[in-house]
Amino acid sequence: MKIICIGRNYAEHVVELDHTRELPNAPQFFLKPDTALLRNNDPFYVPDFSREVHYETELVVKINRVGRAIGERFAPRYYSEVGLGIDFTARDLQRTCIAKGLPWEIAKAFDHSAALSPSFIPLAELGGNVQNLHFEMKLNGETRQLGFTGDMLFPVDRIIAHVSRFITLKMGDLIYTGTPVGVGPVQPGDRLTASLEGYTLLDFDIH
Repeated sequence: MKIICIGRNYAEHVVELDHTRELPNAPQFFLKPDTALLRNNDPFYVPDFSREVHYETELVVKINRVGRAIGERFAPRYYSEVGLGIDFTARDLQRTCIAKGLPWEIAKAFDHSAALSPSFIPLAELGGNVQNLHFEMKLNGETRQLGFTGDMLFPVDRIIAHVSRFITLKMGDLIYTGTPVGVGPVQPGDRLTASLEGYTLLDFDIH
């Protein structure tokens, strides 16, 4: 099982992170290991190696069959359920790595850095259009992120087509499809709740 994460897939988030960076012309992706998963709404423990861990709320697509070099028009055959996830990012470590031109897995791929909703919802129950979904993340009851999948720079089907040119997709692989504007830090004592089209899928504490 692979965790494939798409970076900079919402225009306002690109501006939020770097006011001078141009929008990408193709999906950008990186991987997290399976040890990054945080399941069952278990609490997230802020790691001692970072002083600035940020949440990034994302729609997660679960791959349901093996595929390689998938044509974009065939991509809908490769998923039928969606959920939510949090891509936790050690932002201070990421900045340092970027400034030095180094890979930044230490900022993204650490243990339990990929919170995953305990349940996935059949796309058919949500209207069938993966690009017409709304999600929301609240921190301590206050809305911090509002996402609409129609705002993605690269829609899900294009992401699948692009990634599968380079990496074979397998059943159970997870694609974190990018985060909208509004990312920010978490602190011990916080509570994070996220919903997709009114279904609360994530609800856990920060320690």
